Amino acid sequence: MLFNYTAVDTSGHPTSGGIEAVNQEVAIASLQRRGLIISSIVSADKGEGLGLRLTFFDRVSNKDVVILSRQMATLFQAQVSALRVFRLLAEETDSVLLSKTLTQVADDIQGGNSISKSLARHPKVFSEFYVNMIKSGEESGKLDSTLAYLADYLDRSYEVSSKAKNALIYPAFVMITFVSVMILMLTVVIPKISVILTQSGQDVPIYTEVVIGISNFFVDYGAFLLIILAVAVIFFVRFIQTDIGKLSFDRFKLSIPLVRNLYIKLALSRIADNMNTMLSSGIPMIRALELTAAVVENTVYKQVLTQAVEAVKGGSSVSDAFSRHTEIPGIMVQMVKIGEETGELGNILKTLATFYTREVNNAVDTMVDLIEPVMIVSLGLGVAFLLAAVLVPIYNISSGAGF
Repeated sequence: MLFNYTAVDTSGHPTSGGIEAVNQEVAIASLQRRGLIISSIVSADKGEGLGLRLTFFDRVSNKDVVILSRQMATLFQAQVSALRVFRLLAEETDSVLLSKTLTQVADDIQGGNSISKSLARHPKVFSEFYVNMIKSGEESGKLDSTLAYLADYLDRSYEVSSKAKNALIYPAFVMITFVSVMILMLTVVIPKISVILTQSGQDVPIYTEVVIGISNFFVDYGAFLLIILAVAVIFFVRFIQTDIGKLSFDRFKLSIPLVRNLYIKLALSRIADNMNTMLSSGIPMIRALELTAAVVENTVYKQVLTQAVEAVKGGSSVSDAFSRHTEIPGIMVQMVKIGEETGELGNILKTLATFYTREVNNAVDTMVDLIEPVMIVSLGLGVAFLLAAVLVPIYNISSGAGF
């Protein structure tokens, strides 16, 4: 809940503002810890009616977290106190939700909690991986360098993920445009032209009859098809939210010829970079594998890492645990094995992360270079076929009429 308050600070100057708290007692206690003498405090949620701030669509994006982490790293390296860091960032951010979150974190820190414990209360903003990295930095006394590692990692991860997603947006847009144009022509343009062709009484080519038949089907059963499509989409969305559905969908993505290579390289890049970042921050191997499993988005690789954790707990080496899964390429297994034998696993993982990040970039460039001309040619052929099916009969009618 949000509470508005007026108070007097230790210097006797009046002050006012808002504070997020579970209830009024907690809000008062938090304000008193700041050294404020409270004059009044009321819930901001009461009586607002339609004036309530719409925060349903407000969320903290990955980009917000990347920028926040870089700012935190800079401020901590400048020896700014933790409380001041979060108060300052809460005031500077444009995101309402992030501002409230950082204010609550600052209040928790002022109440005596550690930074990691305060961040852990907000799992929708700060992942388990993020919290454990901060905890590692607190325990080692190297929070500033840990934040720098974390900021660099999030920068790389965001850049790679964004490039991969953006590569898929363009072909998806072209496909949606193509389908929309086809449906518009079949349901609006073709029916009007088919009336003219029917009234002319002339024979039409077989491909024109096929187009007219498809058009009539869409006109007659379009509403029914939309209902079926809506039900199918709802079922699909609910299905992929289940464990079995998500695993099946992720396996399917890894089997699509054009994007299979991209998804594999993206997952391997995330695994290597994530583990390198945590090992460099002093997090134990087993815990690093567990957190990497939680961070990796693809369920197939999440299962691989989960099984690897159990194998390592049972006494196996990481390379041996990875070698049991065909999803992990042989080159990665061999590189990890060399890293274990030489004691340079962190550097080896860093090299692998760099290698697979470069592979992701190459896969994205190759896919874009391949998909773009294919989509354009397909769109052109589809439109050309429809135009031919319509214009050829009209031309024959005009010729027969002596125009």
